[in-house]
Amino acid sequence: MEIEILAEKLSSWIAEKVKEAGCHGAVFGMSGGIDSSVVAVLSKHALGDNVLGVIIPCYSIAQDEEHALAVAEKFSINIRKVVLDTAFDVLSSLLPDNPVDEAAGRLAMANLKARLRMVTWYHIANQLRYLVVGSGNRSEMAVGYSTKYGDSGVDILPLGNLVKAQVRNLAKYLGVPRVIIDKPPSAGLWEGQTDEGEFGFTYAQLDSFLLTGETDAAVRQRIESMIVRSRHKTQPPPLPPF
Repeated sequence: MEIEILAEKLSSWIAEKVKEAGCHGAVFGMSGGIDSSVVAVLSKHALGDNVLGVIIPCYSIAQDEEHALAVAEKFSINIRKVVLDTAFDVLSSLLPDNPVDEAAGRLAMANLKARLRMVTWYHIANQLRYLVVGSGNRSEMAVGYSTKYGDSGVDILPLGNLVKAQVRNLAKYLGVPRVIIDKPPSAGLWEGQTDEGEFGFTYAQLDSFLLTGETDAAVRQRIESMIVRSRHKTQPPPLPPF
């Protein structure tokens, strides 16, 4: 599908889903990354001023907010900033702090940030009668690269059928700032964190596997293992067969 047709169809789909739900517009997180930027621009094209981008720093990297603001300014997107540092501190102080190891503790804290952001989106969406638009793409979703009931807790996923390379092409077509397109993809959950660093393979390798089934044996094994382990994230909760 030609890129301009894809962009038009996705914008129309967003507008259709908002109308079907009887809502007035859309709310979405603006993290300063490529996926959320594409979602923001598509939603703006779909719904005009009936959109709200929410910037939600939680001990976040300052540059990410700068990039989110650059997108909002370029495309005249309404924004609201909600700083969650205090909420994170209070809640984390009340929760148990006995992880089995350092990696488990870091993951728990990272996921807590993502779930607080989800609560924020829905609080605002409920007040405005907006839908929550997520930024997950096919590549991330395939291997479960999301926080359950965090960034995956949304109403619609416009990019859900697009691999990362397709999202990048769409970003170029839409005019997302080049600095956002070119920076290493990251969830911004801790300093130096990158998607590919956590994967152990590149998005190009993952995209190739999803589109053609082809990649080297070691990468294939890791991807297939991630798909199996994350099935609980990509399917409804299982019910007993009786």
